[in-house]
Amino acid sequence: MSTVRPLEDRIVVKPLDPETKTASGIFLPESAKEKPMQGKVVTVGPGKLLENGTRLTPTVKKGDTVVYGKYSGTEIEIKSVTHLIIRESELLGVIDG
Repeated sequence: MSTVRPLEDRIVVKPLDPETKTASGIFLPESAKEKPMQGKVVTVGPGKLLENGTRLTPTVKKGDTVVYGKYSGTEIEIKSVTHLIIRESELLGVIDG
């Protein structure tokens, strides 16, 4: 059983599945699908270590849906599922609701 414990201000995100059809109902072939830019937070590191020795508490938590840049983070595979390790500063936002 392999698990990843992110360090510092890093976050493990599981990308959401890309859309398989357009808003008008047209199904997209595999080659036309865009790389997803949203995902669910799987686990969060302890936070960035500041110069005074304290840690900055992460603003996201496990279960949050986040938006990130198209080429952000590093892809890793956990139990045959692709995940991203992203610094909190690379996140663009959190989707509420």
